[in-house]
Amino acid sequence: QVQLVESGGGSVQVGGSLRLSCAASGRTFTTLNMAWFREAPGKEREFVGAISWTGSSTAYGDSVKGRFTLSRDNAKSTVYLQMNSLRPEDTAVYYCATLRWWGARSYPPASASNWGQGTQVTVSS
Repeated sequence: QVQLVESGGGSVQVGGSLRLSCAASGRTFTTLNMAWFREAPGKEREFVGAISWTGSSTAYGDSVKGRFTLSRDNAKSTVYLQMNSLRPEDTAVYYCATLRWWGARSYPPASASNWGQGTQVTVSS
């Protein structure tokens, strides 16, 4: 079983930036393909982005392409989500997850096998 702990959420104004972190434990991190999802009030959980276990391949949801960037530090067992040019519609709880498979351009929530507890991001105008 993998334990995931997100951090870095908070409140920011439109156009601002935040960097979320997800620390993993309980399993060899270098074997894990990782993803971020988000869930806004009244909406379904949405794919944000994913990164392969090597860090050499990434995928992003259409709504965040060009603004968000995933990276990972395998020595620290941590994956990062750098969020720039934030918009009010980016307001949501952001969840880190491990993926069951790799190779898609987008991933549904059902593709995740472990979840973190989530961290709130609020973007205000």
